[in-house]
Amino acid sequence: MEKWLSVFLLIIYFPALISQSNAATSKYFRQHPRKIIFTPHNRSESDPQQVHISLAGRDHMRISWVTTSKHTPSMVEYGKRTGKYEASATGEHTSYHYFFYSSGKIHHVTIGPLDPVTTYYYRCGGSGPEYTFRTPPSTFPIEFAVVGDLGQTEWTASTLAHVNKTDYDVFLLPGDLSYADTQQPLWDTFGRLVEPYASRRPWMVTEGNHEIETFPILQPEGFKAYNARWVMPFRESGSTSNLYYSFDVVGVHVVMLGSYTDFDAGSDQFEWLQADLNKVDRRRTPWLVVLLHAPWYNTNTAHKGEGESMRKAMEKLLYRARVDVVFAGHVHAYERFVSLLCS
Repeated sequence: MEKWLSVFLLIIYFPALISQSNAATSKYFRQHPRKIIFTPHNRSESDPQQVHISLAGRDHMRISWVTTSKHTPSMVEYGKRTGKYEASATGEHTSYHYFFYSSGKIHHVTIGPLDPVTTYYYRCGGSGPEYTFRTPPSTFPIEFAVVGDLGQTEWTASTLAHVNKTDYDVFLLPGDLSYADTQQPLWDTFGRLVEPYASRRPWMVTEGNHEIETFPILQPEGFKAYNARWVMPFRESGSTSNLYYSFDVVGVHVVMLGSYTDFDAGSDQFEWLQADLNKVDRRRTPWLVVLLHAPWYNTNTAHKGEGESMRKAMEKLLYRARVDVVFAGHVHAYERFVSLLCS
């Protein structure tokens, strides 16, 4: 297994934090909050906005975007040369209402099969600007950027600028995306803010507490905006919920767990996770990585113990499967632990 360590590269950034290298002797200093960035919509009603891409099964990519116009087709044209679209695909669309807010038309189109390590040029809905993305490689090395609790402040812009200096292949986000917290227009501004990055590399996300957005009686259904806007490959991985799923990329099996849906023994997520881990072939995917939002281990007083119930329910499954590393968000501070297993 050690032969892979030199080629499995991770870039880890967390916004709004400073953590000293020697935690035993150094103090922790939290930076002050910065202003929210409101990214306006300056395109036509039919032009795509909030474009982001995600892995959607073997050799496929899901393209997601929003239009103000309800008449724009859910279609993506793509090819390997700028302006030369040799293939096209159609998909599905949705929308949602939240109190007095009505979303635009939310499009999801899966394209492929695609070649590895290849730049593709694409256009959404038959008009508007041309975008590009690069597919991940088919062999090691593979490079991930892991960012938790992103938001849309000046700290967010700084974090994304740092990440953008690297040539990563896949972006992993373990929850808390827009921090809209029921203010639905903030989902739109978030999508526009991250579009320059999320339209170029696949963004694989899972939900955090700020995605729940329930309201007693009037909005009892949680994750309405998240599930409509950020569709992940849950069906492709045998899951019945967009709140937890898995995917393979190169020699890595990545499991994205849901901290805010049922996880006890006998729950759908527990049964799915058990079946998913049992299917892992370490000869084909020698690395096994898990992401979730609420950490199971945490010495910071903020949110301490919030992941304990989930840890008690699922930790032994991860231990028996010999998971290599777990990434979590929620606590806006960086900590790293050696292998642990509490009874």
